Amino acid sequence: MVKLRGTLSIRTISGRNGDFNVGRLTTEIGEFSVKDAELEQYDEGRYEGEFGVEQIYPTSYVAGGRVVMEVRARIGLWSLDGIDDLRPEDEAPIVEPDPVDELPTPVATPVIESSGPEAEGKQAEPSEDKSEPKESEDELASLFGTLWPLGDEVKLDPTVDRTRFRAQKDHIKSIGYKFRPLDQVWEKKS
Repeated sequence: MVKLRGTLSIRTISGRNGDFNVGRLTTEIGEFSVKDAELEQYDEGRYEGEFGVEQIYPTSYVAGGRVVMEVRARIGLWSLDGIDDLRPEDEAPIVEPDPVDELPTPVATPVIESSGPEAEGKQAEPSEDKSEPKESEDELASLFGTLWPLGDEVKLDPTVDRTRFRAQKDHIKSIGYKFRPLDQVWEKKS
């Protein structure tokens, strides 16, 4: 791991899977694209500090009918000093694929059991009943794993798959937690 001082500019992009964050790390040795799952927790902005870079590697993707080549950095440690708003050069329109689409993820297919001749070939429609809670205790325990039940401060694990990480972030945000970027923890609002 190499420790580098720099600025990480984080942008939020709307994609087919919802909003996702991408970053651009500017250091004394160069500028790198960052697409780590941990970025999902942060708001748009410029984050200054020291970054432990685990890996620097070339990669490419297709966007807007063209092939884009970039040098990507994987960050292992973050030690942030300050936060600023994005500058105009950071806000230039960019077209990037959602990092969730870069790695194949298993898709769970619901099993619907029914009996009788009228049930053959038919699938049940999902319930639209708004009176039920969004997630049951068992579903939340499964989503958060060893973090469940949630305490007053929660540090999410960015090593879980990105879809699960986003679901954790979205849920914790929806129940009143606020992210403290300098400490990299979620805190329950009073």
